[in-house]
Amino acid sequence: MTLTTEPTTPSREVTPAPPPRAGRRPRGGTDGKRRTAGSYAVLAAVALFVLAFLAPFAVILLNSFKTSADYRGNGPLSWPEEWNWEIIGDVWERVDFTQKLLNSVQISLGAVLIAVVLALFNAYALGIGRVRWRTAFLVFFLGVNVLPQEGLVYPIYYLFKETGLYDGKLGYTLLVGITYSAFGTYLLSSVFAGFPRELVEAAAMDGAGRWTILWRIVLPMSWPTLSVLCVFFFVWSWNEFLYPLVLLISNDQQTVPLGLSVMQGQYATDPTAMSAAALLGVIPMIVFFLLFQRSLTRGLTAGAVK
Repeated sequence: MTLTTEPTTPSREVTPAPPPRAGRRPRGGTDGKRRTAGSYAVLAAVALFVLAFLAPFAVILLNSFKTSADYRGNGPLSWPEEWNWEIIGDVWERVDFTQKLLNSVQISLGAVLIAVVLALFNAYALGIGRVRWRTAFLVFFLGVNVLPQEGLVYPIYYLFKETGLYDGKLGYTLLVGITYSAFGTYLLSSVFAGFPRELVEAAAMDGAGRWTILWRIVLPMSWPTLSVLCVFFFVWSWNEFLYPLVLLISNDQQTVPLGLSVMQGQYATDPTAMSAAALLGVIPMIVFFLLFQRSLTRGLTAGAVK
């Protein structure tokens, strides 16, 4: 018996396609699609919004280094003929900006510390501890947030007069910190309400107490939200005007916004000095955002990514 075998064709080896180079993106967008007219319209609208937002700062910057004659002769939108650097130093000395800057930094940092600590303790009890009358407490903290400052200034003024806290940074810092803690409590309580109960129960079964659970588990996982609260509280306390206007009357106790308000009476007819004062007031906030913008961005996007 003869066995016949059919000739087999040699198999062709398939070479895999080379992987795309790292860092190369398809044209027209990250997903390979070309941008449409709508996307360009959105980019144009965003660009116009940014320009409209930055335009007042550019005008302030230009007028802060002009002489009065240059401003009156060429207007507020012209380029300075000669950069006048002396006006910044003059405004700095007249307002005593160094002392007011230190006051604002001390008050803002103290208010942030008080507000964040109180909000953390309150939210831990309401959101994780599940104390009784939790809804009533949340309604109370929400009510504190919606009360206007104008309705609280009168009783706070007399309270500070009676307790000896009037015209002092300590009393004002306590007031701002306690007031801001109401908003922090309301926000953190909603965050802690969705906190994984399994972690808390597992830590409790391992013998961890409430303080250990707070400092070792809850606090590290809450850093993104706490960082956002710190930034917001610092900015709010820095820009406060009504409370310090009523409660801080001494020149050595006043904050930066109060010092800049004095300029309206002294330099009402000198727009260049007013622009220099506004520039001095906005520079600390710009530096603060440049230092903490990464923490703010991480905190705002932490809840969007699980």
